[in-house]
Amino acid sequence: MPQRIHYGRGSFEKLGEEIKNKGQKALIISDEIMNKLGNVDACINNLKEQNIASEVYLGITSEPTDIFVKESLALFLETKCDVLVSIGGGSCIDTAKAVSVLATNGGYIGDYMGGKKIAHHPPVPHIAVPTTSGSGSEVTDATVIDNTTTQVKMMIKQPAFLPCTAIADPKLTLSCPKTITAATGIDALTHAIEAYLSRLAHPMTDTLALSAMKLITQNLSNAYENGDDLDARECMTTGSLQAGVAFSNASVCLVHGMSRPLGVNFDIPHGFSNAMLLPVIMEASKDFCLERLADLGKIFSPEATQMSTEDAANFAVKSVKNLCEKLEIPNLKTWGIDKERFDQLIPKMAKDALDSGSPANNPWIPTKAEIENLYRVCYDYSF
Repeated sequence: MPQRIHYGRGSFEKLGEEIKNKGQKALIISDEIMNKLGNVDACINNLKEQNIASEVYLGITSEPTDIFVKESLALFLETKCDVLVSIGGGSCIDTAKAVSVLATNGGYIGDYMGGKKIAHHPPVPHIAVPTTSGSGSEVTDATVIDNTTTQVKMMIKQPAFLPCTAIADPKLTLSCPKTITAATGIDALTHAIEAYLSRLAHPMTDTLALSAMKLITQNLSNAYENGDDLDARECMTTGSLQAGVAFSNASVCLVHGMSRPLGVNFDIPHGFSNAMLLPVIMEASKDFCLERLADLGKIFSPEATQMSTEDAANFAVKSVKNLCEKLEIPNLKTWGIDKERFDQLIPKMAKDALDSGSPANNPWIPTKAEIENLYRVCYDYSF
C-alpha cells in the first residue's frame, strides 16, 4: 500500500500539504478532459499555496502507451521537476508510475516487464489522484502500458511503481459520465472478484475484496443512474480503493489476462473489455470456486443465504450478468469489432493472455485452445 492514503469528501485539499516536503517542482500528468473540468488548475493552485512550481503534461488520450511515457518523461527531465502528480483515470496514473521509475532508473518501460530489469533506485515521489472509481491504480504497485510497436499491453509489477500517496476524493468523480461510471465500476468489481477468486488470495486480501464487492454491488447502479449521488460516489471510491489494494496483493486472474489483448488490439477501454468478459469467465470457472462465488451471491442478495452453494454461485453469475445488462455494457460485436479480424487475432490474443501470467492465478487454468474458445463465446454474448 502507499505510505499515505487520504480518502473521503474533501481529501483533495490535502494535496498541497502532502507534496510540500517531497519536492520543489511538480509535473502534473493528466488529460484535456481534466483540464477543461478545472481539475488541473485546481492542482496548480493547490501547489502554489505551498510555493511548489509546476509543469503540465496533457497528452493522455487513450489507454496508456509507451509514447505517452516517453513524452511525459522528457518533459519531466527537461523542466527539472522532482515530484509527480497524476490526476485523472488509470491511464494518467499508470503513465505517471512509469515516469516515476524511469526518471531515476532509466531504460525503456518495457525493460521492466517480467522482472527483466529491476528498479534499484528509489522512484520519484508520486501522488496519485483518481477521478474515476475503477482502476484502483492509485494504490497498486503495477502499471499497464501499451507497447505501440508489438501491440502488447505490458503488465509491469514492482514495488517501485507504487505511488507514495493516494488521494481518493469522491467529489472528483461527480463529473464522470454514465458510460465511464459503468465501465470503471465493473472494472473495480472485477478487481474485487478476481482478488477473491485468485489462487494467491489470503485472509487480508479477502477482507478487502469482500468489503469492496459489497460497496460496489450496492452502489454502482445508483452512481450510474444518478451521477450526483455523492453517497453512492463515495462508496464507489472507497470500494475501488479497497479492490485495488486487494488485487495488488492477491493478483488478478483470467478476465484481466484476456482483457488486455482486447484493449490493445481493438482500442477498447479497459473497464469495458473486462465487463465484456466477466460473466462468461465466471461461468466457465464456476465449478472450481463454488463456495467463493456463493459468497458473492450472498452479497448481491440476502436471499442467496438460503440457497445451496451451487445455487448461490449460479445466482452470483446471473447477478453480474444482470448488472452488466443494466449498465448497458456492449458485447464485442455491438462494440463494432470486425468478426474476420477478430477471428484472425484470436490465436495471438490467447497466447498474449497466457504470457501475461494472470490466467495462472485463476481457479480454473485454461489451455490456449480453451481461451480461444472463450473469446469466440464472448464475441456475441448476450447479457
